[in-house]
Parts: sequence; C-alpha cells; structure tokens
Amino acid sequence: MTLDEKIQHYIKKLPRPFQEELLDFIEYLMMKAEQQEKQEWDSLSLSSAMRGMEDEPGLYSLSDIKVAFT
Repeated sequence: MTLDEKIQHYIKKLPRPFQEELLDFIEYLMMKAEQQEKQEWDSLSLSSAMRGMEDEPGLYSLSDIKVAFT
C-alpha cells in the first residue's frame, strides 16, 4: 500500500469532525511550507546579491563627508 493509499484509508475511517480538523491541520502545514519556502528564496536571493561584496573596495571614505553632525 502506498503512502497516499494509507492516508486515504485512515481518513475514511475518521469521524467527520476529525476529518474537518485534519483538513485544518493540512491547510496550516501548507501555509507553513509556503512561508518556509519563501524565507529560503529570500535568503538565497539576498546572499546571491551580496556575494563578493566584501572583496570590493569601499566607494567612499571619511574625507568624502561634506557635513558632519555632532
């Protein structure tokens, strides 16, 4: 029996209120997975954009400052 078949088998045995609760939990897990995937893409995107910047020379120095606030 495949995983899908096992899941369906058990779901059919559950009383209707538990099936509804299971659906809520599945929707929660889907939302959580989507958020995790988005965070992974955001992290990857930022790290890709910043890659190699630490090796670049600075564009400005303290002598470039025109006005200093004290």
